[in-house]
Amino acid sequence: MNTTPDTTQVETAERVRADYEQVRKLGNWTTARAFAVRARRGHVVLDLRSPQIPPGDLDITVDLDHAMVKLLLPADAVIDDEDLRWIGRGRIKDYQARPETEAGRTVRITGEIRHGEIRVNREGVATLSAMFTKEFVRDAIAARREGRYPTIDDPTRTV
Repeated sequence: MNTTPDTTQVETAERVRADYEQVRKLGNWTTARAFAVRARRGHVVLDLRSPQIPPGDLDITVDLDHAMVKLLLPADAVIDDEDLRWIGRGRIKDYQARPETEAGRTVRITGEIRHGEIRVNREGVATLSAMFTKEFVRDAIAARREGRYPTIDDPTRTV
């Protein structure tokens, strides 16, 4: 089992870093399919529901130390964590996972987690999780001014 990430993948990956802070990437924030997340005693929220992300599998390389990553995913996404190394306590909390017969996009998580966790939110829980943020309030105010709908709560909304 090779657990070292492919260097070409990491070089082209969207990088997210949180050291003793909270970082939220919500709405239509990226068009990448590869992500590199480093967090030390921090909290990262990645919204991967956007239709701007090209079709295909998503690759997330994590390096977490006493940190938490929350993934906002489509309802049919499947988590693949076979190449994830755990040191100490932690787990992936995915209470809304569907049977693999309804499999959609695969989210492959690799790297190392030291005393951390990954939380997966889907459907309505993901919408609520995005709505209860300062970023949503800012987006709603700007959307009202510009005569459009906010995109933070539901990036798939086109009207």
